[in-house]
Amino acid sequence: MSTAGSTTTLSETDRARLDLAVAVARRSREHGNHPFGALLTGPDGVVLLEAENTVTTERDATGHAETNLVRLSSAAYDADFLRTCTLYTSTEPCAMCAGAIYWAGIGRVVYALGEDELLALTGANPENPTMALPCRTVFAAGQRDLPVLGPVDLPEARDVHDGFWV
Repeated sequence: MSTAGSTTTLSETDRARLDLAVAVARRSREHGNHPFGALLTGPDGVVLLEAENTVTTERDATGHAETNLVRLSSAAYDADFLRTCTLYTSTEPCAMCAGAIYWAGIGRVVYALGEDELLALTGANPENPTMALPCRTVFAAGQRDLPVLGPVDLPEARDVHDGFWV
């Protein structure tokens, strides 16, 4: 079993990439979807791909930003390269997305808003039946280490949800 390791230091690059993930989440909301966004960077920190949530517009319950990004990443890059990449996301990956990230072989995850914080924002809204299952728990059930950094206190990651879940 993996220990789903944690990295404790937020670099300037990490912060900048989280800001971009939140901008993608804002675009997702503007496009009529839930306010979640994700991006993939290569080992040099260069942004390779971005993905918005498409649950509403695509009528696909699996259209979370991270799962959409995994689909794009897996089609574009081989597993060896993905192990050197980081997935940045505006909100902690849910259990489904964490599983997809793990199976794709992505090497690291950095997120802003924690799943517990999201639940506090959405409450019992049927549009977001949040599970109390941290991504680290999902990753720890696997056979490889997957470092995680988050939650990162980023007010913009909360702000993008303002008024959405009412």
